[in-house]
Amino acid sequence: MRMLRLIVHARTREPVLLLGEIDGERCLPVFLRPAQAEVIAFGPRGEGDPPLTQDLIGPVVRGLGRSLDRVEITELRDGLFSADLVFDQGTRIAARPSDALAVAVRDGLPIGVDDEILDEVGQPVAELFPHGGDAPPAEQLREFRQFIDEVSPEDFGDASG
Repeated sequence: MRMLRLIVHARTREPVLLLGEIDGERCLPVFLRPAQAEVIAFGPRGEGDPPLTQDLIGPVVRGLGRSLDRVEITELRDGLFSADLVFDQGTRIAARPSDALAVAVRDGLPIGVDDEILDEVGQPVAELFPHGGDAPPAEQLREFRQFIDEVSPEDFGDASG
């Protein structure tokens, strides 16, 4: 997955990160906690950037002789996502999705989403952005705002109920 947009939901004023498939046509809106949305808004860590709290994880992990390979959104239950930090040798540590995504964006880590989640709540990018990535940014933003104004965290609950 890749980061498509970071916006604020009009009705709830909650930040939303829109993740898109790298080799696919679906995307996934993930509601975030404000502090982590702010970190994500800074984007990938660059040389000389002042360190943020999430930036501490990488050096600590490397100092322990390990590596953080990726972040995965692993489950959707009762409208809430679960996520794991995935380390070398297959070690997994559960993390809040907002925290995991902030670490992934800052460290440029791959972001995975379980296929079952995308099958259940993934949205076709073409429905959100009818003009695709070639549309002017203002048009893409208008189209996405229209979608996000109509969606809520409850929309990502059990599809059968």
